[in-house]
Amino acid sequence: KRPEDLPSVAVLAITGRDDDGELLAEPVEWDEAAGAPPKITVTLEKKQAGPAPGVGDRILARLRTDDEGALSARVIRVIERKPEGVIGVIRMAPDGARMEPVDRKQKALRIEAADMGSARDGDLVGVVVTRLGRFGFDRAKVVEVIGSMKSEKAVSLIAIHAHDIPHVFPPDVLAEAKAAKPVPMREREDWRDVPLLTIDPVDAKDHDDAVFAEPDSEHEGGFIVTVAIADVAWYVRPASPLDREALKRGNSVYFPDRVVPMLPERISNDLCSLREEEDRPSLAVRMTFSAEGRKTGHRFHRIMMRSAAKLSYQEAQRAFDGADIGRGARIAGALATLWQAYAVLKRGRDAREPLELDLPERKIVLNKDGGIDRVIVPERLEAHRLIEEFMIQANVAAAETLEARKSPLVYRIHDTPSLAKLEGLREFLASIDVSLPKGGNLRPSHFNRILARLEESEHSQLVHEVVLRTQAQAEYNPENIGHFGLNLRRYAHFTSPIRRYADLIVHRALIRALNLGEGGLPDHYESQLPAIAAEISATERRAMAAERDTVDRLVAHWLADRVGSTFRGRISGVTRAGLFVKLDETGADGFVPMSTIGNDYYVYDESRHAVIGRRTGEMHRLGDQVEVKLVEATPLAGGLRFELLSEGRILKRSERPKDEPRRRGRDGARPAGRRR
Repeated sequence: KRPEDLPSVAVLAITGRDDDGELLAEPVEWDEAAGAPPKITVTLEKKQAGPAPGVGDRILARLRTDDEGALSARVIRVIERKPEGVIGVIRMAPDGARMEPVDRKQKALRIEAADMGSARDGDLVGVVVTRLGRFGFDRAKVVEVIGSMKSEKAVSLIAIHAHDIPHVFPPDVLAEAKAAKPVPMREREDWRDVPLLTIDPVDAKDHDDAVFAEPDSEHEGGFIVTVAIADVAWYVRPASPLDREALKRGNSVYFPDRVVPMLPERISNDLCSLREEEDRPSLAVRMTFSAEGRKTGHRFHRIMMRSAAKLSYQEAQRAFDGADIGRGARIAGALATLWQAYAVLKRGRDAREPLELDLPERKIVLNKDGGIDRVIVPERLEAHRLIEEFMIQANVAAAETLEARKSPLVYRIHDTPSLAKLEGLREFLASIDVSLPKGGNLRPSHFNRILARLEESEHSQLVHEVVLRTQAQAEYNPENIGHFGLNLRRYAHFTSPIRRYADLIVHRALIRALNLGEGGLPDHYESQLPAIAAEISATERRAMAAERDTVDRLVAHWLADRVGSTFRGRISGVTRAGLFVKLDETGADGFVPMSTIGNDYYVYDESRHAVIGRRTGEMHRLGDQVEVKLVEATPLAGGLRFELLSEGRILKRSERPKDEPRRRGRDGARPAGRRR
């Protein structure tokens, strides 16, 4: 990650002041392999609400870059300060107990017997430092026993605590959820006879969307598509204990072994889950599409529905492929019509030309002990694409309705790539004899044409990776700039209110704008939407980081007894400090330090996403297939360190980087990777 890759809203740690007394901060989420984190100047509003931040505080801030590339941050809010603590695992040794920190940048701590509390060997604990050691270890005291690390089932606990993810519901929240009653029929349209179907992963525990389609009798070749979404807004009212906790969490967090839900199970898995053959309240949108797949109209309804069937993606796909899945003629007919409607919507999608990136995601399958059984690449089915396109159209309908009603809302925005990133992509593509049109007014179709042209070439995977890195990060904002990746002028999240707070805000806005009854967005919430959007953008990134860290730790556990083994992989990242390599077998990323690559002085070539030996001209580039040896696996930190065994491509002298001042290590070899 580089400074230009930072999101527009981020959590920062204030680290000190500059010579003028201005506060300086660093991103909390920063990959140290990319070098030292950037220094960001913190600006305070004259009428700053709440306490002023100081050194040691964490803040949620909006980032800006000036014409010279300097970063500054405007404070959105000060994040609650907590006593400085360290998380790690107790390791018993003959000379006493030590704590091995989760964070690789922190050092081990000694814990006296009197300060152990109830902690035992192998426990994940939180400690506070009680005394700094002039020589040897600092001393610490256990203040919290989080759980035993003897089982890999506890691995996700590390990420939950390291990222401060709320995971225990307060008593008042549970009490409110427990007291909730089924929704009465009043003021709702009765759609219980409509054969709405839920189509979800086979292991899904909550079902928040259902779909139905029928031919449009008034327009030949057209279809009417209905998407019904769980009416969470009925149960989670603004400023209630449930609402405050949902905003604090922002979204559900999905680990391989558990889910940290945004809402208690009484709401998410029961009252709001669209269970088969059970009455459930819903907010539905009925959309009409022309034979060309263009949406010609839509209308929202607050309904009572009854799911006709709960299907997995695999079941739905078998039905689409013509198999009898044993659900009867009514369900078979409903599925057949869904498939016909999808064929029409796909025409519209193809005409819209959203960004088409093919980057398969791996899924970890756990064994009964919580460890990795295997790593798979789930097949991407047309059933997945059908649901995805139906949900996208429902999200568009929500944004269009609220915008037409001049209602406040939280958009899902995705900015165009920055000029700096486009120039970097242009230079990279030129190195493989591919041109990108000049100027900043590019559309997703420009990228798609390049990806299609290179689909059968050796560079295909590499170009997909680089195009992905060129893209901005999607986020939430009450101001609309459109969604570049989907190629949409307006877009909002409406379809997952059980697991995303943004969708709940949109539901409330629709209820108020369309006079659909109780649970609408209060008037005073409009002024709070910028802060709410920033908050849930940050919690989304927090969840992604926690999920990624947990997968890294599980894979490191799995590979710890294979140190010394060789693996095939692909270079997935190139920095001044070294190379990241993604293994073909597991999808795990590990690091090759620059100081261990060959017997040469390697120069980082940013435009080519490569490191190049000055003497030999040997080049290792992003996307290259390589063989590596596993040198070290650190399960607690989730780190893998590799040795590069493959030789790179030798460049002609004319292709090599221009000379720069040479630096030597003590033995005359090139020094370790440089940082700036």
